[in-house]
Amino acid sequence: MGAIVGAAVAVVVVILLIAGALAPDPPAAEPSLAADRSSSSPAAEPQSASAAASPAASAPVTPASETRTVTETRKIPFPVRRVRDPALAEGVTKVRRRGVPGVRTLRYEVTVENGVSKGRKLLGETVTRKPVTQIVVVGTKRPQAPRCHPNYGGACVPIASDVDCAGGGGNGPAYVSGPVRVIGEDVYDLDRDGDGIACD
Repeated sequence: MGAIVGAAVAVVVVILLIAGALAPDPPAAEPSLAADRSSSSPAAEPQSASAAASPAASAPVTPASETRTVTETRKIPFPVRRVRDPALAEGVTKVRRRGVPGVRTLRYEVTVENGVSKGRKLLGETVTRKPVTQIVVVGTKRPQAPRCHPNYGGACVPIASDVDCAGGGGNGPAYVSGPVRVIGEDVYDLDRDGDGIACD
């Protein structure tokens, strides 16, 4: 009787062992939803620097300043030279060569603040075109004294202290050969008979 019980116990043990080997493995524990949520939730964003920073005190605005180099041109007046001309009548002037103004270029350093010029400094200047001298001729020729007396015509009665008819009895010092027409006053008394014709 005891042998039968022992055999039965052994069979039960074997059955239990086989059942334990064939049983499926227990499912793995799923991660906690709370843990997933805690790990996937975004971290709290840091407060922006602009919001965190206290408003700074208003600083004075510095004006925008710059320097520029500018150039300007100016005229150089031309000189005038006068030249005497003995072939030109006295008191008459003529321009022999016209003058031409020159050009001077100036360079400045200009300080500009907010678009407004505050001052400038001359850096240098250059003569880019020399002026051309104007030449003016001035006449010095004096008018000649008339050679013939205007009161007589037909023949040239010289202008002298006295004039006589050539071949006559007068002693000059100047003589004229007629006939001579008396136009104005007979200053030399050449028309002795008063007919308006002298030395005939």
